[in-house]
Amino acid sequence: MHDNSWKKFVAAAVQTAPVLPLSKKKTTDKVLDIMSKAKNEGASLVVFPETLIPAYPNFSIDLQNPNEWQENLRDLLSESVYVPGEEIDRIARHAGDLNVYVSIGVNERVRTFGGRLYNTQVFIDSKGRIMGSRRKLLPTNREKVFWTPGDGADLQVYETELGVIGGLICYEHLQPLFKYALMAQGEQIHCASWPGWPNYKNGRSNKHVIDASMRQYALEGQCFVIVSSMYIPVKDVPSGLFGNAAWAYFGGSGIVNPSGEYVAGPEYDKETIVYGEIDLSFNALKKSLVDITGKDQRWDVIRLAWQKTRITPFHQPVTPSIEGSINRDTRELEEQVAALKEEVTALKRLLEDRYPTRKKRG
Repeated sequence: MHDNSWKKFVAAAVQTAPVLPLSKKKTTDKVLDIMSKAKNEGASLVVFPETLIPAYPNFSIDLQNPNEWQENLRDLLSESVYVPGEEIDRIARHAGDLNVYVSIGVNERVRTFGGRLYNTQVFIDSKGRIMGSRRKLLPTNREKVFWTPGDGADLQVYETELGVIGGLICYEHLQPLFKYALMAQGEQIHCASWPGWPNYKNGRSNKHVIDASMRQYALEGQCFVIVSSMYIPVKDVPSGLFGNAAWAYFGGSGIVNPSGEYVAGPEYDKETIVYGEIDLSFNALKKSLVDITGKDQRWDVIRLAWQKTRITPFHQPVTPSIEGSINRDTRELEEQVAALKEEVTALKRLLEDRYPTRKKRG
């Protein structure tokens, strides 16, 4: 367990675009370059946006052109990555070479199930090791038709030399129980990945959603929040990519302290890296006012029930049934009784051999 109470370091919130048209290799190359640049600026933790590799799927089903949806999804799947896999392994090795921690969002394929796709956040340590990955628990709205929901098996934090690191994806930050699960594990540094989308003119916008939810998260958890969102210049989008997709990406990256104030950012409408100092002594300062994992909690009144089992197509109960348990215990007792009987018989024979007169008298 590291003592990180007063740790200080520089974090980098990356606001960038994937390389288009979809290319996991070229986008990975771009990620490596950004990591190097952030390291040169003194960053120890580099946070990338949601599903940067190969891209956020900002298209919808068009009932006038239904086959387009299938083709878009197939193309997205073909350029998505395995965890671990070639692209993630390259990023991990580079993190080890640079001695930096990395959080990055990807579309994750699964080798066992060819059509399954997850919205995944990967965490890599400064030694180049994959600490873990977590899959978005609740794809939002239309996302449900192409991403498989994750489960509670990977909803965790990571104890590192920088501090206790955790993360959530996009609208998971509007789920109070998801947030509390990380905060209750002592999270100090939160990596928040967003697509930075959409920002429709005269319509729906996520600008205020990201701003409000990130500041609130920092206040609630008394922690630092590193916000990484995508920005995609429309001029760089190939004509016809994803058909009816909307390319209203605005960014919104920044770093928020435990008071809900921006240390750096937010930045909009450009590709950039936002740098800010993380000072964990400030976490302790804010917990003197309110500490949801200490003096300011009531776990005797409300507690969180957490299902940590990995969901698979096949279910084999870990805990045996009551009937099976009774049968097993009965068999064990019968075996113990039989063994004791054998010991008693053996002792009787020993006594008869040593004291033959007792046998006659008996």
